[in-house]
Amino acid sequence: MPGVVFLVLAAVAPLTGIIVIGGIGIAVGAGGGTPMMFLLATAVFLLFAVGYAQMAKRLVNAGGFYAYVVRGLGRTAGVVAAFVAMVGYNCFVAGAVGTSGFFTSIVFADVFGLDLPWWIWILVSAAGVWLLTRSGIDVSAKVLGVALVLEVSILVILDVAILFTTGYSFEPFLPEVFLAGSMGLGLLFAANAFVGFEATGLFSEEARDPKRTIPRATYVAIVFIGIFAAVTTWAIVSALGVREAGDIAMEHLAAGDLVFSVSTEYLGGGMTDAMQLLLVISLFAALLALHNSATRYLYALGRTGVLPRALARTRRSNGAPVTASTTQLVFATLVAMAYAVAGLDPIANLVAAFTGIGTLGIVVLQAIAATAIVVHFRRVRDARWLSTFVLPLLGGLGLWTVTALAFANFPELAGSDSPIITLLPWLLPLAAVLAVAVASWLRASKPDVWTALDQDLDRVAQRPMTTEVGK
Repeated sequence: MPGVVFLVLAAVAPLTGIIVIGGIGIAVGAGGGTPMMFLLATAVFLLFAVGYAQMAKRLVNAGGFYAYVVRGLGRTAGVVAAFVAMVGYNCFVAGAVGTSGFFTSIVFADVFGLDLPWWIWILVSAAGVWLLTRSGIDVSAKVLGVALVLEVSILVILDVAILFTTGYSFEPFLPEVFLAGSMGLGLLFAANAFVGFEATGLFSEEARDPKRTIPRATYVAIVFIGIFAAVTTWAIVSALGVREAGDIAMEHLAAGDLVFSVSTEYLGGGMTDAMQLLLVISLFAALLALHNSATRYLYALGRTGVLPRALARTRRSNGAPVTASTTQLVFATLVAMAYAVAGLDPIANLVAAFTGIGTLGIVVLQAIAATAIVVHFRRVRDARWLSTFVLPLLGGLGLWTVTALAFANFPELAGSDSPIITLLPWLLPLAAVLAVAVASWLRASKPDVWTALDQDLDRVAQRPMTTEVGK
């Protein structure tokens, strides 16, 4: 379980989340009430996790939410979910490659005087991820575990320093404070910090006891993300002054240095330099974890025959899905390098576009899966109404609310008001239409593949990824 939790929390990237998402949320969202937004988002995801955990006990599959949607809503809906997942995760990785390359370039230039183009660091990051992925999930989990401990530690030190210097104000939890700003945007950015928690199910076939490990890992990940983000933003707004936090964060929005400015005041320049270096590690860890998730969707779809079966090939020594991994990294790297060759700004163009649509895609995927889980348990007439209907339904309604907020506020979510970027959400409906066409083609032309989409869900539980090593 700790390995799966580390993989998921590294994808969430707590340090990156606080510096980027937390800073933006305070500036344009709920201001000093941001900690309350994280608590509300935690409640929504925990409600969803109740049904998710019950589903994970019945279905072990590297396809994650794709497999859950097939079981709950049928094969066509499952293919739609798979295509949405591919758009979301592959775009997210492309954006993560750009983010890692850009910030690594800046930090190494500021701290070490090593001034290299950002695209050089993209190639270095991609190569590092590819080598670690080939080494198997255990190696990735250990690397991500070290990165996670380091980045969480620096934020805990900051939290403690603020606690003993200034103290925490309880004003963020007053309705007059957290309702004063934009509660919709505040909740949206808080939910954005949880993107990646759903990856627990993707590693079910590689867990020793998935029916216990995956539910536990999901609960631990959600609680940790929510409580840690709430406490750390609580410390930050207390340091800034709860009532003034939104205005101060807005002044730092363009530079993205709100947390660094607070760190400099409370920890000094040396620790702030360390925080910058840990940001680089956090970004790389997030890239590695997101890549692992994207890879497993390609692997699962290759195994079923929806995508070329070559994507299901694994490494003989450890079962790592190397073909899917290489394919995914080549795509992400080529996208990022195309922006570099065109001379476009990596943050304003590459990261805004691909991280924005990636986030939206994963949120939509979560909402679809929530619906599928509720429908599945009603179809099988499960008698546990509270854990398989009432609580998951409330969580699903919350996720659809977040989805609507994301569509309505996509320019703010992406961090750009470019006319092109405002059109990006339409990629998801286009992916859904393409998925329906592919499903119709499979039904008519490849009935064996079409039938296997449902039947293989149970078979896979008996022959997990590691038993297919070398095939």
